[in-house]
Amino acid sequence: MERRTRVRFAPSPTGPLHMGGVRTALYNYLYAKQRGGDFILRIEDTDSHRFVPGAEEYIIEALSWCGIKPDEGVDENGKIVETASEKHPHAPYRQSQRRDIYKQYADRLVASGNAYYAFDSSEELDAKRAECEAAGQTFIYNQKSRMTLRNSLTLPEEETQRLLRETSGWTIRFKMPENTVVRMDDLIRGHVEINTDTLDDKVLWKKADELPTYHLANIVDDHLMEITEVIRGEEWLPSLPLHYLLYEAFGWEDTRPRFAHLPLLLKPVGNGKLSKRDGDKMGFPVFPLNWVNSEGETYHGYREDGYFPGAFVNLLAMLGWNPGTEQEIFTMEQLIESFSIDKVSKAGAKFNPEKARWFNKEYLRATPDEDLAAAFVPVLESKGFSVTAGTTDLHARKVSMEYVRDIISFTKERATFVKDFWTIASCLFVAPEEFEAFGIKAGASVEPKAADNRPKDPRAKEYDDSLTAPFLAKDADKFWKPEIAALVSSVSEYVMAYQGEWTVAAVGESVEDYIRTNGWPMGKVMNAIRLALAGSASGLGIADIITRIGKDETASRIAYALKRLGTQACL
Repeated sequence: MERRTRVRFAPSPTGPLHMGGVRTALYNYLYAKQRGGDFILRIEDTDSHRFVPGAEEYIIEALSWCGIKPDEGVDENGKIVETASEKHPHAPYRQSQRRDIYKQYADRLVASGNAYYAFDSSEELDAKRAECEAAGQTFIYNQKSRMTLRNSLTLPEEETQRLLRETSGWTIRFKMPENTVVRMDDLIRGHVEINTDTLDDKVLWKKADELPTYHLANIVDDHLMEITEVIRGEEWLPSLPLHYLLYEAFGWEDTRPRFAHLPLLLKPVGNGKLSKRDGDKMGFPVFPLNWVNSEGETYHGYREDGYFPGAFVNLLAMLGWNPGTEQEIFTMEQLIESFSIDKVSKAGAKFNPEKARWFNKEYLRATPDEDLAAAFVPVLESKGFSVTAGTTDLHARKVSMEYVRDIISFTKERATFVKDFWTIASCLFVAPEEFEAFGIKAGASVEPKAADNRPKDPRAKEYDDSLTAPFLAKDADKFWKPEIAALVSSVSEYVMAYQGEWTVAAVGESVEDYIRTNGWPMGKVMNAIRLALAGSASGLGIADIITRIGKDETASRIAYALKRLGTQACL
């Protein structure tokens, strides 16, 4: 009878969950769900010296944001389960709370001759390493060196027992068999063989903190929790022979899980594992959520940078896995249906930040306008607008949800993130502002980041993007000419008198016909009008703006531009 599929994600709370860790969790989740099995979250916190406060909570929140929901290990309140129940039969799921379990298994290995007590101090081992280094050799604690060191294999029984009673720095090491070929199978890499003479006697348990190392705890917990497949990062591949031998030493070969070691996530340029420092240097997040470390340094997260969780999951799924088709955009349900471990690559997957943005853009386009409008509301509120069920009054900074949805609908093809809607369409909410009182040249309100760290002009206001700055100097210089200003004024009068259908198509066609009939230069006039309405000569269509802000606001903005810019190229 085939066992029910049970896979686990077992992160260590030594810091925030890197995107590579999320990908490991995702692949485990997809594998389990496709087979109707269970996905278990287990916290491997046996490395007490590297524990980071808040990391465990971060892991759970990150998985939740991604839609990766454990069947076991986490309760409905997002807490690691500590007490066994029908739904969580193997609690506790935090290894530090299972320490009493591991010692008995370590003792079993000693009793069977597969492990031994080692009493070597760190100073003694350092001296041995230095001695070997001086001789041009590498020190390995294995079958060749163990008989020259202080352990239960070389010491009298009485001395061993005394040291066990009276000292606390001893460990239990696995006794690696001599000249034995370990034959292993990996779901991604195929058949692998290695001779034990190249391996060392790993520490399995430490008296100092009475905790196991990863190797023992991982094997024992996977066995007790009935794990059927272990899908983990490539960095654990060198440990696979030891884990195979541990299953054999315990007599658990028949229930040993199958293993798969995932390829590394590589830097965007060149080889090498992607690190958090790469994100700092190149300006993209490597964590799912924002993280502030103990020194107060903040690392950007995909969530806070405006990515959809589905887009983040989609891009991770495609980093190392290929569905074998041209399809690139998947929902979680589609990923579950399509995922196959045998289509995961052996080679490392190079991360492309621009591809990540592309995934988000595609997800944004597929998101219903109503959902995007709801997501945009907090951005509007941060700009001082309230979204109401009533009518839109831009001067009162009140807009209706219908108005917001309309703007989202016709600008979404230009956006990559929800926050982009303000950059793209701020002129549909606010008119170009006044800087004349400060005597600042048009466009000077946009302060570039100075390489020499010169103090910023305190008179200048900040804008999301230079494209949204009112009356950019380069545009005023180029498009606002004395002879064109008069034509813009005439167009304003024409719009105020316009009685035709109030649609983008009708207004746009009518204004263009008016300009064309008068023989005016279409491009120059239209750019000057857009400069007056939006503050720059590029951006949304003029009819798109006019039909939304209305006749009065259109006339008001043009009148202000005529007063502000006059007949000069710029102030």
